[in-house]
Amino acid sequence: MGRKKGTVEFDESPPDGYDPENPYKDPVVYFDMREYQVREKWIDIEKAKILREKLKWCYRIEGVNHLQKCRHLVQQYLDATRGIGWGKDGRHPSLHGPKVEAESE
Repeated sequence: MGRKKGTVEFDESPPDGYDPENPYKDPVVYFDMREYQVREKWIDIEKAKILREKLKWCYRIEGVNHLQKCRHLVQQYLDATRGIGWGKDGRHPSLHGPKVEAESE
């Protein structure tokens, strides 16, 4: 027995044959899709954690100049955290933004 030489490749695409209109048509594909969605959500959460650590270090190193020097990291972090998490509201991530006030007449 020996190991196969080469690189390991992971299938990072959603499962083939998933029908969002009728997700329970094929239970195997349904559970594969759930696993895919959970995996993607965890990846997004971990990316946000890495950006948070970079932002902490930028604040510590830059000191009083952090508002100018770390602005790009703040924007990246805010974009990365918008719509991720395990909230109970089933809204699409694009709807998780700042609340827009209605115009008063």
